[in-house]
This record gives sequence, structure tokens and C-alpha cells, in this order.
Amino acid sequence: MSVTDNLLLGAFPRLTWTRPKGDVAADLERAIEMFLRLKERRYQLAGTLSGGEQQMLAMARAVMLNPDLVLLDEPSMGLAPILVDEVFRIIERLKQQGVTMLLVEQFAAAALNVADYGYVLENGRVATHGPAEQLRNDPSVKAAYLGASH
Repeated sequence: MSVTDNLLLGAFPRLTWTRPKGDVAADLERAIEMFLRLKERRYQLAGTLSGGEQQMLAMARAVMLNPDLVLLDEPSMGLAPILVDEVFRIIERLKQQGVTMLLVEQFAAAALNVADYGYVLENGRVATHGPAEQLRNDPSVKAAYLGASH
């Protein structure tokens, strides 16, 4: 399937009336504009995209549903640093548009930069939690998860 077909698949419940329809064509254009790398590849087979582009396609496909909540599990995993930056810019843009997200991410600094609230897990247990700004400034969180430069 092409990138465009994959995006339309994300809107399938809207096209079958199991979710409010809205303007799917306009949302497709909005998703393509938000994920610029997909714009230039909209007719390309999705399976031939790079790992980072596939990650962006998965996020864009989720956005096509107009969800109340988006769950993101390690969106930066395996991506080149430049693509990690782009993924987090997109996450920030979605946040600004009012999309609620639950983000699981090992790249703590980037996650805390876009989060409102965070939980730090250690050996499967919550070690600490609080507003993201508080966690970013917590000396123990800095030392263990953010490095000395943060």
C-alpha cells in the first residue's frame, strides 16, 4: 500500500461511520503537511520507507482517526538523531493542537521537554513522578537520567 493508502486506512472508522466523519480529505492534507517527509513520498509504497519515515507514517495514520488520546511507545527508538528531533517537533505540534498523548520514552530529556507530567520508572516501579519541569530540575533525575549537562 502507498503512504496515502496507509493514511486513509487510519481514517477507516470515520469512513464507515463508526466515528464522526468530518472532512477526511482535508485531514489527509493536514497530515501530509504536518509530516513533510511523507508529503514527498505520498505515492511511494509504505514498506519502502526508512524506519524513521515509517514511524512518522504510524503517527500520521493515528492522527487520521482524530483520536481523543494517542499512545506513543518509544517513538524515537532506532531513529537517527535528526529524525528524533523531527518526531519530537511533531509531538509538540500535536500537543499544541490539543491532542492528549501518553508517551513512553527512554530518551528522558526529549520526553520531559514535551511532557506536562512525567513518571520515572526504575526496575518496573515508579521511582518518582511530578510535573515535567520539576523532574527536569530534580538533581537525582538529572544525575540518573538526563546527564550532567541538563
